[in-house]
Amino acid sequence: MSLEVAVAVPFKHRAKERLGEGEFVVALSLDRDWFSPDQAKRLVDVAVGRGLVDEDDGDLVARFDPDEVLVPEGFTPDEEILREQSTFETALDAIVGAGVEKQRAVAAINERQRALAVTIEAAAVLVAKEHGAAVDHLAADVREELAAAGDATGDGAGDGGGNGDATDAAGDA
Repeated sequence: MSLEVAVAVPFKHRAKERLGEGEFVVALSLDRDWFSPDQAKRLVDVAVGRGLVDEDDGDLVARFDPDEVLVPEGFTPDEEILREQSTFETALDAIVGAGVEKQRAVAAINERQRALAVTIEAAAVLVAKEHGAAVDHLAADVREELAAAGDATGDGAGDGGGNGDATDAAGDA
């Protein structure tokens, strides 16, 4: 995944698992000339949202081992990685990363959504957890969304939402 590679490079280059946010931004914008400083800051937001790094007292801490990430020769990240993925897309990527074929993952998510009458995001996170994917950060987001939906109905139960299915959300799956 190019996002993980782009995030790993500053950590690998400095042989650290913890970098100041400014140091990270400089590594991507000035040292590598991959992004503008604003884009590099956006990459920080996306990496935090995807659970690749944690923010701790102004520092970025890798939640993976940067040394285990292979950086292809001549690698240059695509600006598309700056687009934040939805909870569903992130969970689907985690399921595929756990070794499940994308089409089978989408089918499992759809089945879980119908069986439990939950949102597509909740179903995707459940399937990802079943496959051992590290999606705890997504589970917290889904819990908040479900709680908000429950509050909006006034009875705390929520309607399960998610009338669309994963094939709608997955696009070309």
